[in-house]
Amino acid sequence: MTGWAAVERYLVDTVVQPDEALTGAVDATAAAGMPAIEVTPTQGKFLMLLARIQGARRILEIGTLGGFSTIWLARGVPDDGLVDTCEYEQAHAEVARQNLDQAGEGHKVTIHVGAALDTLPTLTGPYDLFFIDADKANNPRYLDWAIRLSRPGSVIVLDNVVRGGTVLETNGDDAVRGTREALELLGSHPQLEATAIQTVGSKDWDGFAVAVVVAAAA
Repeated sequence: MTGWAAVERYLVDTVVQPDEALTGAVDATAAAGMPAIEVTPTQGKFLMLLARIQGARRILEIGTLGGFSTIWLARGVPDDGLVDTCEYEQAHAEVARQNLDQAGEGHKVTIHVGAALDTLPTLTGPYDLFFIDADKANNPRYLDWAIRLSRPGSVIVLDNVVRGGTVLETNGDDAVRGTREALELLGSHPQLEATAIQTVGSKDWDGFAVAVVVAAAA
């Protein structure tokens, strides 16, 4: 275990203290043959706390996978709150539904199966918090939809923005190009104030961006 991962393990055990529902969700996702690309427990709890700090009642997540981050987000809203989450793969959605129900959070969550760019036009905002963690090539389009479905004060979190430093590659792959375009939009959009933070740990070198919507559309 590298130093970064060891420190993360200590922080998870000492501060985050994930419960059986969360560890079970990770295990069920792995058992279903899905990639181990869920957020870390430290980032998951950050999302939950961010939702509570923001007072979120409605959350939109793009990229469900096995529902690990979705559980954290659902724990961040009150019992009558709502999390809409978009998942491309039916098999992934079925695993996520089981994990959410096992965690006691399923009643708060609606899973929309299919391409998110087909689902997003059918949703009605405003949402208080957005978490974007899906196919990175479409990050700019997901971000655009988040802004459309937001209100002044909404918070947007965009995951995996450093990508082991490959974000610096001007001729990178589709994921890098989508990430760079989204970061440029975050930095220049007149409705947003944003920052980006690098992270290290069990997911190696990566990071996430956070933005707040500061103005309504003109």
